[in-house]
Amino acid sequence: MTENTKPHLITIDLNQFKLHIALKNRVELTLHFNSPSRKFYLSMIAFVVNEMKKQGKITSIPLEGHHDLLALLNETIGGSAGSSETEPLLSRIYRKWQHALPNLEEAPLFMVLGRKKGYEEGGKAYPFTESEKDSWANLFEYKGSHENVRLKFAIDRIGASLNDIAIIYEDSLNADAWEKFISSLKEKKAEPDRLVPEEPEVAVPPRERRRRLSPIGSRWLVLIAAIVVVLGTIALTLWKNNSGPNRGDVASVKRMAFPLPDEPSIAVLPFVNMSGDQKQEFLCDALTENITTMLSMISELFVISRNSAFEYKGKPIDVKKVAENLGVRYVLEGSIQKSGEHIRVTAQLIDAMSGHHISSEKYDRDMTNFFPVLDDITRNIGIALQIKLTEGEQARVFHKDTKNLEAWALASQAFDVIQRFTKEDVARAKELSEQAVKLDPQYGFAWSLLAWTYFDGAIAGWCESPEEYFKKAVELNHKALTLNKDLFCATAMIGSIYLWQRQYEEAIAMGRRSIELGPNIALNYAALAITLNCAGNFEEAIALGERAIRLHPFCPLWYLDTLATSYRMAGRYEDALALYRQILPRAQKEPFYLFPAHIGLAEVYSEMGRVEEAHAQAKEVLRIAPSFSLENWCKTQPFRDPKHLEKRLAALRKAGLK
Repeated sequence: MTENTKPHLITIDLNQFKLHIALKNRVELTLHFNSPSRKFYLSMIAFVVNEMKKQGKITSIPLEGHHDLLALLNETIGGSAGSSETEPLLSRIYRKWQHALPNLEEAPLFMVLGRKKGYEEGGKAYPFTESEKDSWANLFEYKGSHENVRLKFAIDRIGASLNDIAIIYEDSLNADAWEKFISSLKEKKAEPDRLVPEEPEVAVPPRERRRRLSPIGSRWLVLIAAIVVVLGTIALTLWKNNSGPNRGDVASVKRMAFPLPDEPSIAVLPFVNMSGDQKQEFLCDALTENITTMLSMISELFVISRNSAFEYKGKPIDVKKVAENLGVRYVLEGSIQKSGEHIRVTAQLIDAMSGHHISSEKYDRDMTNFFPVLDDITRNIGIALQIKLTEGEQARVFHKDTKNLEAWALASQAFDVIQRFTKEDVARAKELSEQAVKLDPQYGFAWSLLAWTYFDGAIAGWCESPEEYFKKAVELNHKALTLNKDLFCATAMIGSIYLWQRQYEEAIAMGRRSIELGPNIALNYAALAITLNCAGNFEEAIALGERAIRLHPFCPLWYLDTLATSYRMAGRYEDALALYRQILPRAQKEPFYLFPAHIGLAEVYSEMGRVEEAHAQAKEVLRIAPSFSLENWCKTQPFRDPKHLEKRLAALRKAGLK
């Protein structure tokens, strides 16, 4: 075993079931997996490492196809502790890899040799620095779901390579050690079960036997049995109440309205105002918005849009239904209670697939320290989901443009209403943004939102001088980027400005950059889809449009109209027609969208050869806008290729519009 003479930074010792990590000046640990269930999970780490070594790279390893091996490990060294009647083996492995193994502080699956637990807030814990805890936790990556598990032992996260880690068993190393280890388990399983002699029955003297069976003794037995039944019933009730709902009360992948994403998916429900003061509703809404936005900056997460989650505001919450309707696994819900200058925020993260509470946190703060509460909540959710933040992402997630609570709340409201893109909502967003920048002139996010209100007013004609509004939008957006160069909304606006200046490649580049800065912001995808439609990249526009709606299932109608346009331009008329049939009922309540809905339908019916229906839609267009002309309409359609615009014009002329 010549390789064994080379020192390794990480050693998985299957002889003593210990894991040694010795990265000088970074991490030094010796962990003892000292019980059957704990040995099982060290063997899982060894399995993943062995599979990574086979592939020659640090990567995620699917457990599918390894059921026999996992069952062998579970039944031999694991003492069948890896699964139970209520939780399958893969689900248990997934949960332990996700929650228990990364927990260095409480160490539920190992002993930390050389350190003693002390009493910390919440119980006994090992004393580790945040850096040490993070380094260990970041080793355990997972993908997929309980039914489709992929695990990774990410030693690259602590600066190690595959050559730095070794598996040892007896006198063998790595692949040989693993094979020898598995062979020993197979031999152990193949051994016939030893017969355990039955204990001889102790003879009971006649008098003693009669005493046991006397009426008094019988009554005591009945009473004891009754007590046991009652206590058992109480215990079962408490267990049910405290261990989450039964399997019928959890979310089902089969019932989900959307396919469950590979990455951890979450919806942040509107925080509940417990203060009894309706004036504090804005605080709840703004907190929900801010947490959603911060989580949305984490590219490893799939985060439902705040607007879609707000469909549940003020309604009784059924976490299972929320998860199924939005197509997510995790749901965050919470509340705010304000009394004077004191505020209490509670937040609990629920796994809708199991019904279990992953984390439940309570924060008591003075209003002067309110912003750190946001950091705490977001950071704890990230830890609970075992999401690794890169340095750049973490800077964006926890960066604050303002310390002015009122300015922040106003901007949060503005971001909400501006996405609806109606004249009234844009005017309201303008008012809110102006108040925010007045309170904090250094608030880049608020300046960006204010710039958007001028841009929207210019392109929609909601002003006396579109040219002046456009110029003002450029000026304000530049100011926002001067204050914060990583603002996703300001970058997205640059892309939109380039589009209206017919600089298509620059517009696309800025749109892609906005998605990098906000990978879960639905608005970024929808805005880039518009650009790609105009540039003629219809298939990619479809993908982005569908992604935007997936992130924001209860999205504004213009998201649906953008996707319908992409379908139409790509020749997918049935898909476009189905989408317009969704748009029309909502547009009846939001009349601003009736015009684009009818003009889109006129075009689709025309392309499909359904001339009478196309004419009917054209009449609706003229009813809504009697002065409509194709000549003026063309000016609002910045297509790069004249052929694409002409295609639309031909269809509308065929429908009877001029």
